[in-house]
Amino acid sequence: MIESGCQFAERCLRGPKSRAGRSVQSAAALALCTLLAASGCSSSGDRKEFELVSFEPVMTVAVAPAMNFSGSLEFDPIRVSDLMASELSSVPGIGVVGVNRVLAVLAEQGVAQIQSPEHAVDVCSRIGADRIIVFAVTEYDPYAPTVGISAQLYGRRPPVTALDPVVTSRMARPFSISSQERNAPWAIVQRTFNGVHEAVHDEVRDYAKSRTEDDSPFGWRRYLASQQLYLRFCTFAIARELMQQQSQAYAPGEGVVVQESRT
Repeated sequence: MIESGCQFAERCLRGPKSRAGRSVQSAAALALCTLLAASGCSSSGDRKEFELVSFEPVMTVAVAPAMNFSGSLEFDPIRVSDLMASELSSVPGIGVVGVNRVLAVLAEQGVAQIQSPEHAVDVCSRIGADRIIVFAVTEYDPYAPTVGISAQLYGRRPPVTALDPVVTSRMARPFSISSQERNAPWAIVQRTFNGVHEAVHDEVRDYAKSRTEDDSPFGWRRYLASQQLYLRFCTFAIARELMQQQSQAYAPGEGVVVQESRT
């Protein structure tokens, strides 16, 4: 299998543990990514930056600890939850309740994770939040890089919903969903972010533009070369889609809008 330039760069950064080895390989990675950026290997032209919805009045959203459905032990689910909370805070009009508050409630109940939609709504109410994000990491490969996330947004709501049973039946998700459930989610997002695909590169580039400056030689590609930054991008994209769906659900007669995409 032929590895891409940025895959090689990431491997270099994860390479030898000695100081000398790290210096040599880090220099090689930096030089390679600088060359790739200068050579115009990515698509050119002005790109539209991320648009964020805005909530008025402020909506308070809690973040539950992530579930690990990936089969990988190479990441910390709590750390991913913290990244989700951090990126969610960039949405205007959203007040974020961090995962530690949710963990404290779960510890009082003698459980480590949200157990059901009803449980999600109950924990949300106990914390005093309007909504709670429950999500699972469904795929994780730090070398591709590839990250899959399935997320649901819960909170008290009227019993009438509008879920697509065909779409929801084939989604890997934290909990099964019935269109008749009183505690049906306000929003559902499932995505797999494959870092070798050009469409993901476009999104990462736009995300990097929305962040405060970059004196890194990697430029926007640092979000591909660093798995930590790539996870930050992925959680941002999920949080943004959840909030976009929530804003649509505010309209009179509007139900839950299910979006499923793989890029």
